[in-house]
Amino acid sequence: MKISANSIRLGNILVYKNDLWQVAKVPEHVKPGKGPAFVRTKLKQVMTGKVVDKTFNAGVKVEIA
Repeated sequence: MKISANSIRLGNILVYKNDLWQVAKVPEHVKPGKGPAFVRTKLKQVMTGKVVDKTFNAGVKVEIA
């Protein structure tokens, strides 16, 4: 199922780069004065525990597991 990046919540499991990632930090919705809005969050890989910072554009659809 695909949802908008604006709808990402803490604890959601996302399919990203053909792997499962859990949202490890409350997503920040940022609306800069210049440019489009975006969502900044931290993702934790379910299998290895690796944590990465990821920024999604506000209108992008992401797949939820």
